[in-house]
Amino acid sequence: MAIRITNGGVCAAAGFFASGIHCGIRANKAKKDLALIVSSVPAQAAAVYTTNLVKGAPIIVTKEHLQNGVAQAIVCNSGIANTCCADGVNTAREMARIAASELELKEANIIVASTGVIGRPLDLAPIRAGMPALVDALDHRPEASDSASNAIMTTDTIIKSVAVEFVLDGKICHLGGIAKGSGMIHPNMATMLVFITTDAAIAPELLQKALSGDIQKTFNMLSIDGDTSTNDMVVVMANGMAGNPEIVSEDESYAVFMQALNTVNVSLCRMIAGDGEGATRLLECQVSGAADPAAARTAAKSVICSSLLKAAMFGADANWGRVMCAIGYSGADVDISKIDISFRSPAGTIQVCEQGAGVEFSEELAKQILLEKEIEILVDLNSGSESATAWGCDLTYDYVKINGDYRT
Repeated sequence: MAIRITNGGVCAAAGFFASGIHCGIRANKAKKDLALIVSSVPAQAAAVYTTNLVKGAPIIVTKEHLQNGVAQAIVCNSGIANTCCADGVNTAREMARIAASELELKEANIIVASTGVIGRPLDLAPIRAGMPALVDALDHRPEASDSASNAIMTTDTIIKSVAVEFVLDGKICHLGGIAKGSGMIHPNMATMLVFITTDAAIAPELLQKALSGDIQKTFNMLSIDGDTSTNDMVVVMANGMAGNPEIVSEDESYAVFMQALNTVNVSLCRMIAGDGEGATRLLECQVSGAADPAAARTAAKSVICSSLLKAAMFGADANWGRVMCAIGYSGADVDISKIDISFRSPAGTIQVCEQGAGVEFSEELAKQILLEKEIEILVDLNSGSESATAWGCDLTYDYVKINGDYRT
């Protein structure tokens, strides 16, 4: 059985429940601000975190709690990041205690996350008062996953959720995830919040290896604005309730699990990129023909990160020289004289550069291609067989407007 897209997000997997409410952290009562994801049994857990030296207090606490590789619940608030606060770590610990008490779980099995404004203290009173309702609202239906997804959003404009179904040793398994991320996105693992659940049984060391390996091809190839944030993490919980024999080696079952994980992560990457702050276009740079994987990844990420290229895409301007420029300063080991570049979208494909030099092309057709909502930037380095893909968005006036008064 191939990997099949299904619905349900973090509730697609057996034994997982979710909820989201407005508890009062955010002034806007129409905006949910507290989310909960719970496994009915303790789960193997793995995580990756931001490399920013300035880290949110929840990351410090979550790292402590995941030292044994076991978790059973995730509690996350939006609106306040609980970062650079004098008593932030104690606040994060108390947030875990509040959730653990209401759920009747071990405090050490609670993952804590926060997202929002940096430097403002997080008032626990709304969280304490809202926790009973948050727990009462826990549900296994897809709507519950969407409710949790809504509660972790900040400047996001859409819910980011996906799930897949696959088979391991005759047992039907599910893996699903939700994410938040719209601005301050430039992962060096990682620049957003991503929560993934699966009912597959997999050994903890292999779960961590799968996650750490896949993010190099997915979330670390994503950029909205070049800013690596402070609170970001990707967490996966595997509760084994699908009943498959535990994956304990890098065998065929591990390969299938990796494919399922990659499918979910790529989908979430595309959703985050397409929902970049102020964005009007999703950009995908596909680099092929590289001499080695590092060159492919470096070149693709550099193109996606170029502010000049992003601005050109906003204006539907086929300024392919900006692609060449970004590759040239990327540090990738490439032969510039061999590079071919094309732009592709549902409106067609047009080649704009061959062997490192411009070719005649229709500006009218190029404009039509670049006016589409999803644009592919195709780069062939013609120097090998390695490839990589990176995702981003255009740079618009609205990005500045959104971030000009983010706190207010």
